[in-house]
Amino acid sequence: MTTHIDTLSLGPLRPEEAEALVELAGRVWRAHYTGIITPRQIEYMLERRYKPDLVRQLLARGDLWLAARVNPDSGERAGGGDLVGFAHGEPLAEGDYKLDQLYVDLDWQRQGIGGALIREVASRAARRGHTRLVLRVNRQNQGGIDAYLKHGFTVSTIHLEDIGGGFVMDDYVMTRALP
Repeated sequence: MTTHIDTLSLGPLRPEEAEALVELAGRVWRAHYTGIITPRQIEYMLERRYKPDLVRQLLARGDLWLAARVNPDSGERAGGGDLVGFAHGEPLAEGDYKLDQLYVDLDWQRQGIGGALIREVASRAARRGHTRLVLRVNRQNQGGIDAYLKHGFTVSTIHLEDIGGGFVMDDYVMTRALP
């Protein structure tokens, strides 16, 4: 499939897109994280983080949810206006802004969509006075680590967290200065 980045639009996630976001997250997680974490942990984390009502609650709280959509007149396979990626961010203390989630549909990866989402989150965070983007990425997720390094992030520390259910998150904390 040939796509063009100019067929992409970025904008706020609409509350009625919460179900599509949850479906997209499930597809990406099940395809990407298999072999990195167990299928049980994948389902556990999806159940805890990706519910339509939770997404709408975070939207109402004022968290940043960006949607990457194929433009209605693009004529691409995904169809006009379909959600093909998303990013979630929220302010932290001390000038930091957390890029909490960033996922792109498997059929649309490696086409600049993730980079466009990172740039937009960074721009919005900088306009609000934040000085640094912070994210966590699984230490076994080499593809994700490489992508973040490509976009100016550096590894700052390791974060190990018990998330319940007998599972842990074993992550790198990566940071990037904002202009």
